[in-house]
Amino acid sequence: MAFDSENPKVSVVILTKDEEANLPDCLASLNGLACEVFVVDSGSTDATLELARAGGCIIAENPWVNYAVQRNWAFNNLDFKAEWVLSLDADERLLPEMVREITSIVENDPTEFNGYMLRKRTYFLGKWIRFGGHYPSHHLRLARRGTVRCEDRLYDQHFIVEGNCAVTKNDYVDILTDSITSWTDRHNVWATLEAREIYDLSNPGDKIEGKFSGAGPISKRRWLREGFYQRFPLFLRPLMYFVYRYVVRLGFLDGTRGLIFHFLQGFWFRFLVDAKIYEMRQNAQSNSTD
Repeated sequence: MAFDSENPKVSVVILTKDEEANLPDCLASLNGLACEVFVVDSGSTDATLELARAGGCIIAENPWVNYAVQRNWAFNNLDFKAEWVLSLDADERLLPEMVREITSIVENDPTEFNGYMLRKRTYFLGKWIRFGGHYPSHHLRLARRGTVRCEDRLYDQHFIVEGNCAVTKNDYVDILTDSITSWTDRHNVWATLEAREIYDLSNPGDKIEGKFSGAGPISKRRWLREGFYQRFPLFLRPLMYFVYRYVVRLGFLDGTRGLIFHFLQGFWFRFLVDAKIYEMRQNAQSNSTD
């Protein structure tokens, strides 16, 4: 695949580490978009870099610290030729309608907006998860160069844009996993990071503030988590959340794979976060009495 590295309309940034299984489909989904593609790798040992080179990508390498550090390093150090920057993960894909919509956005270059929230479809074990309040969700992925940064969080990081944002009408796809083992392995790591984020509130960092009224979808979701969900007792709140998603928000309509997803993501993961918070509190109490 040949990308337009001479006169791109969009600079695409893809983070990778051992993504040989995902990168080809991610690159193929950019077909029709006048773009240059940067692959920012953090130590792949498989064929990721070979595939990136064969696909015409510009390769940059930077050691992994966390998602926010890697994204901000890319924003600050890559030589973007385009006015607009599109941030993707290797397991994400643009649908053809989204390619056309992004093309229209960058060609018209609306000066009133510096960022766009892309509507996301989540796929789990090959199934589109449409219920349980999981669709539609919106994530900022397209931003004007020099106006975007990633918030300083250990987990669930989102982008912050200086200026106004709009929401796209079309979707991109997030392929969560084709393996429950890999999903649970990753979420065990993320549960530790989320627990640390909740347990240690002394580091405000550069973060999106949770707001319910007059705010965008990310701020509202952040408020619901931090201002509402986290006020409930440990271990009770994951059960309440699962019932809300699976029954009230009709998650049961997603079928068997939906049951697995909503239980693991809505209950098991949240319960694991609480268990790690409980462990941190117990360790702190033990250390204080030594």
